[in-house]
Amino acid sequence: MFKRSPDPIPEVGISPVTADITPIQGTPKQDAWRKFRRNRAAMLATVVLLIIVLSVLFGPLIYTTPINKVDFSQATLPPSWEHPFGTNDLGQDILARVLYGGRISIAVGIFSMLVAIFLGTLVGAISGFFGGWLDMILMRCTDLCLALPRLPLLLLVIFLFRDAIRAIAGPELGIFVLVVLVIGGLNWMSVARLVRAGFLTVREMEFVTAARALGATPWRLIWMHILPNVISPVLVAATLAVSTAIITESTLSFFGLGFPPDVPTWGRMLYEAQNFLEFAPYMVIFPGMAIFLTVLSINYIGDGLRDAFDPRLS
Repeated sequence: MFKRSPDPIPEVGISPVTADITPIQGTPKQDAWRKFRRNRAAMLATVVLLIIVLSVLFGPLIYTTPINKVDFSQATLPPSWEHPFGTNDLGQDILARVLYGGRISIAVGIFSMLVAIFLGTLVGAISGFFGGWLDMILMRCTDLCLALPRLPLLLLVIFLFRDAIRAIAGPELGIFVLVVLVIGGLNWMSVARLVRAGFLTVREMEFVTAARALGATPWRLIWMHILPNVISPVLVAATLAVSTAIITESTLSFFGLGFPPDVPTWGRMLYEAQNFLEFAPYMVIFPGMAIFLTVLSINYIGDGLRDAFDPRLS
């Protein structure tokens, strides 16, 4: 007898081997830029901040109305074609003063940020790398500075030293240097804590151990190997330090302890307009909006940078 042959096994379609088409991941900088671009709020803030910076840089070259020309016949005029932002109580054009004052306010923010980042990075790097008693001393000094009331101390230092600085470096440059150093010197503590935390983590990694075994000096390990790997939170802190410095300078000028009256920073313009709120509110609105938009844009950019450098977000 013949056995029935088994039914043929149906052929199963086998797809040809295909190459992995998963896109190759970019460098960390490219990935961060890609994530930053996807953040619409941060991109819009970047555009707004760029417009503000370009306006204060090149605006006075186009809108050439004198900033300190006094004309009482033009005092407290509302916005018009001749004076788009109106005039103040001395007949001075507010638009020209906003454009010129923006240079000083933003410059104070940038240079104060550089001072704060330099001091905070230096203290945090030394504390986090060497540890031990040096770490304890530096962190206790940081805690002491954090406990100080910043605004009263800032007002006291400016009040005590502004005349001496003006006599040495001139009325405008002297107060600029003093304001930058004082604001930067009172805002480095948070940066120091961020850098220290990053150093405590990165210094135990294998590539640092390998570099130390190859004979790298401590300072080379700090600046060439560890610091580039903890720079991300420093960049975020830098953006926030700029906005903090602008607000602080505006507060100083509002209290009359900032720049002299012939230097129209945004805060100084608010100080001069406080007695005209009822019948000339535009004297406050335009410099106040300049501060508001600048600080808000910088904060959104800082949030975008924080999200872009966060490895937990794809």
